[in-house]
Amino acid sequence: MSRNSIFTWIVMILSSLMLLFILAPLAGMFMHTGGSEFLETIKDKEVHQSIWLTLWISFTATFIFAIGAVPFAWMLARKNFPLKNVVQGIIDLPIVLPHTAAGIALLGFISRDGFLGKVASIFGLNLVNHPSGIALAMAFVSLPFLINAARDGFAAVPERLEKAALNLGASHTKVFFTISLPLAWRSITTGFVMMFARGMSEFGAVVIIAYHPMIAPVLIYERFSSYGLNYARPASVFFILVALLFLIALRLLTLKRKEKLINTDAQTD
Repeated sequence: MSRNSIFTWIVMILSSLMLLFILAPLAGMFMHTGGSEFLETIKDKEVHQSIWLTLWISFTATFIFAIGAVPFAWMLARKNFPLKNVVQGIIDLPIVLPHTAAGIALLGFISRDGFLGKVASIFGLNLVNHPSGIALAMAFVSLPFLINAARDGFAAVPERLEKAALNLGASHTKVFFTISLPLAWRSITTGFVMMFARGMSEFGAVVIIAYHPMIAPVLIYERFSSYGLNYARPASVFFILVALLFLIALRLLTLKRKEKLINTDAQTD
């Protein structure tokens, strides 16, 4: 047996072990969920409300923060400025923070004694135990995924195309929306999906900000701590299936948009 084949077999074995490590717990959870328990969970209005709340808050938070995150990512990819490396490190900070610590830090900012909380209270809004507070918690821990993916997408766009358009008289705004954004769209969409997925799975930061209304991860934890594994497992399975279907739908929409852009470019040529 050649050295190359030995190396290939080692890689395949290690890869299989990593894949098994990911799939085994999920497969076990599905296998140990009884059909009658799962059907009862599907009919449970509390579960429906928590899953729907999780999906729409995470999607809304991702959409709103993308308005600022995408231009910010373009600036990181195209501009050099003092302490740029420090800024990029700050962006990644929420990823390495313990999620409960992130929730406590955010709570001090959005509570009635915090800056944002005081501003919100002027308009009669209490961000704690409110969907808007949950959205901020989700965005805080998931925003780096969108910024980093979009930054890498913009960095991959040939800068000469942007400069050529500028030399031909196009404005910076037109170059951004007609060249930079369409060419980086795939990476931006990947970041959008990752931010959405990371946000809807968040527990630690959210539970500090709002135990009620309950999003799905908090509901699953509440059922586990109150009634045990057998009661929490069906809700977990249902949430995973719904989230998976939602993510597949987003991916399909992304592929359709990509095909549309390719067809448009082909017609233009």
